[in-house]
Amino acid sequence: MDIDQIIDQIYTLPEQSKTILKKAVTETAYPKNHVLLRADKVETTVYFIRKGIVRAYIDSGESEQTFWFGKEGDTVVSMKSYVAGEKGYENIELLEDCILYQIDGQQLQELFEKDIYIANWGRKFAEQELLKTEARLISRQTKTATERYTELIRKNPELLQRVQLGYIASYLGITQVSLSRIRAEIR
Repeated sequence: MDIDQIIDQIYTLPEQSKTILKKAVTETAYPKNHVLLRADKVETTVYFIRKGIVRAYIDSGESEQTFWFGKEGDTVVSMKSYVAGEKGYENIELLEDCILYQIDGQQLQELFEKDIYIANWGRKFAEQELLKTEARLISRQTKTATERYTELIRKNPELLQRVQLGYIASYLGITQVSLSRIRAEIR
């Protein structure tokens, strides 16, 4: 997904504002297994996935709990760092070789102050991320593991081909054995 498509899916900007925003964006690439963002650090860079897939997880010391997957077109950001300037709680690991667009958070904040359209784009970005987080939380609290798995298949079927089943089980909040049982029942 190219940067124009990613920007537009968040909020349509006038061409002049879009050009200004795009000038602040650079492209970068990292290999599979690279940890892009680390917990307990203030991570101010905002990334957009051009190609590849990532996961966000919390490491409790005893286990890792995956709580989010990102793929082409998605934003990768530590919201706690982005919004509050505080150390984040998540690690973001690349599950494939990735090509990313990146923008420095401080530079983005400066653009918000200079251009109302870019500021509105940033507001829409934050609102969309909040809605996605809310949907994940509600799903986790109100649906069974089977319902969450069925929803995952419906909304993101490519994850099953691109992500290890252990990470998917963790994301669903179940063991791999339980995931195998659910998969057998659905077939």
